[in-house]
Amino acid sequence: MDNQRQPPPRWRAPEVTFEEVRYLKRLIDREAPVRVRLRNNEEVDGTIEYYDHSFIRLTRVGAPNLFIFKRDIKYLYERQEG
Repeated sequence: MDNQRQPPPRWRAPEVTFEEVRYLKRLIDREAPVRVRLRNNEEVDGTIEYYDHSFIRLTRVGAPNLFIFKRDIKYLYERQEG
């Protein structure tokens, strides 16, 4: 019999939490204005109309709509209206 105590197992954080999906769905449902900062530091404004696992569709007023690959996005955030 082994008298040494075994350390408790360490739990790893899940690799997929689906929070991204929930957040994008909420932005679409609310038609919330967002600003997207791209990896080249360019910023574009609009509303997210559609997304899938590799890109988002950004609808803009007075400018062409954009399909933006997620790999090209540094971050995005909700803009304050008004």
